[in-house]
Amino acid sequence: MKQEIERVTRSKEQARASYDRLSRFYDLLSVAGEKKCIDTGLETLGVREGERILEVGFGTGRALLALAEAAGASGEVFGIDMSEGMAGVARRKLHKKGLAGMVEVYVGDAAKLPYEDRFFDAIFTSFTLDLIDTPEIPTVLAECRRVLKDGGRICVVSMSNRGRVGIPMKAYLRAHRKLPALIDCRPIDARAWLTESGFEILDEKFMSMWGLPVEVINGVKRGLSDRDR
Repeated sequence: MKQEIERVTRSKEQARASYDRLSRFYDLLSVAGEKKCIDTGLETLGVREGERILEVGFGTGRALLALAEAAGASGEVFGIDMSEGMAGVARRKLHKKGLAGMVEVYVGDAAKLPYEDRFFDAIFTSFTLDLIDTPEIPTVLAECRRVLKDGGRICVVSMSNRGRVGIPMKAYLRAHRKLPALIDCRPIDARAWLTESGFEILDEKFMSMWGLPVEVINGVKRGLSDRDR
């Protein structure tokens, strides 16, 4: 049973405009806290050479670089993000590393993925599902399931509302309620959402970011279900 979670009150247009503004210095704000969690997620996903990979919500492209290197010249990496500003930063990083030709960057909505059914071997998403408003999380995960091959893997890194709510989390939630457009990420139960969306959980890890709980959940799409037919 999922715990009650905070709603996302800002619109997609407001979120897009906010991340466009933040894109130039987003790494300065986030890299210290997010990097360890993202690296753990990438290790857990275990991308292999030659695989076709999607990152949902690639931000400034730090994980795209690692995914492209892991998939190698015989693999393919795709990324989708709502912010053109973030996409611009990611493209520059890929170009600088000589990886631009290996990654297709797309600006769009994760609730309407522009890819064929059963197209990807694996999907990676970090600190994105916890930005999506509650009613749309199942839609995004259904799209992820649709574009994954049978047996395809998914790794979700997100703030977690499982376990004890300590002082840092209480303070963070108060700030989120007062400044939802600025502090828009909120804790969710990623494991429960993935399970309800038809994924089998393979592995889960709990981490901490600035004293806030983070979960790294690795799942797999097993066979066909009615939602896939």
